[in-house]
Amino acid sequence: MNNRVVITGAGIWSCLGTDIQTVKESLYNGKSGIGLCPERLEYGYRSDLSGIVPEPVITKDMVNRHTRVGMPEQTRYAYMAARQAFEQAGMDSDYLAANETGCIFGSDSSAKPIIETHKIMEAEHDTAMLGYGMVFQSMNSTVTMNLSTIFHLRGINFTVSAACASGSHSIGLGYMLIKQGLQDIVLCGGAQETNYYSMSSFDALGVFSSRMNEPHKASRPFDRDRDGLVPSGGAAAVVLESYEHAVKRGATILAEVSGYGFSGNGADISKPSDEGCAVAMSRALSDAGLSAQQIDYINAHATSTPQGDMYEAMAIDRLFGNSHALVSSTKSMSGHECWMAGVSEAVYSIIMMQNNFVAPNINFENPDQYSEKLNLALKTIDTEVNTVLSNSFGFGGTNSALVFKKI
Repeated sequence: MNNRVVITGAGIWSCLGTDIQTVKESLYNGKSGIGLCPERLEYGYRSDLSGIVPEPVITKDMVNRHTRVGMPEQTRYAYMAARQAFEQAGMDSDYLAANETGCIFGSDSSAKPIIETHKIMEAEHDTAMLGYGMVFQSMNSTVTMNLSTIFHLRGINFTVSAACASGSHSIGLGYMLIKQGLQDIVLCGGAQETNYYSMSSFDALGVFSSRMNEPHKASRPFDRDRDGLVPSGGAAAVVLESYEHAVKRGATILAEVSGYGFSGNGADISKPSDEGCAVAMSRALSDAGLSAQQIDYINAHATSTPQGDMYEAMAIDRLFGNSHALVSSTKSMSGHECWMAGVSEAVYSIIMMQNNFVAPNINFENPDQYSEKLNLALKTIDTEVNTVLSNSFGFGGTNSALVFKKI
């Protein structure tokens, strides 16, 4: 089997907006979603910068109380994104009940319920005090187990834990399952908690920006004076279908997933690799049957860290040095959405394709010797976008790249 794979629904809950239209406006206007969380400094962080993600209001009419008890922060985000994606795809509860649908999400932590469980046990020394929901909140698979239950999804069902490439790999795996004829529909997504428990160990590494007096200017991908990333989160979801299945039911097709590439660096646990980045991108292009010259836009992984941006710039220059492809990192506006980033950036890319513009790499003031070689979009550029390469790289040397095409 070699089915074509398309996207028929997309949903987003992020610091750039909690619906597609608001996110489109943020991207087009170069509007940052980054602010300050003073409670992080009180807790002991060095930096209180963060993407500011609204808390979803999930009522009993949406999800019953028994289920809500088992939904931690990132699952609540994911539920809202999935609702939007299914609605746009034209899949209501009756449709999902009658058609087998898979569920794969990228998610690599559930810190808050684990720490809260420990606090209760320290104070009470009684497991009976933990209640019903903690076990379902604390598992890494909390998102997929909850969503498959809420939406009655009966297809493939698992969570991808691959650091900051988790969300991208979830789309890649859903794409492969549909391409091989093993599923017709898969809900793919990424979800990232934003509570202060979840990011303290990253702050300990000194990887966060300390530009706290200028929150909107703190995330500076590819800029010479970047000093670290800004943590962020939320959730994003896309509905993947085989092209034949989507056409048969009369669905509106947003984009085609035409390539997936991956690699492992096999070296340092935290140091990126230009070679690993290049391999993933090359495989995605090959899978899509496209050359570098045929890519219109590259949504870079660039998180605003000195090393990460440098290695990615080297890899992009190696493959795209003589091409017309525009490059920007939407993390300049959203911060680093970690486990969800691969899917949120897929949604951002689809929005650009649908509306014919490339979002800017904001806060770029001075190039370094690596970024000066890139065709960076430093302001919003109105242009036709037919093909996109979207990169995601993570700790442990996990690399993922996706190619999207307009139909």
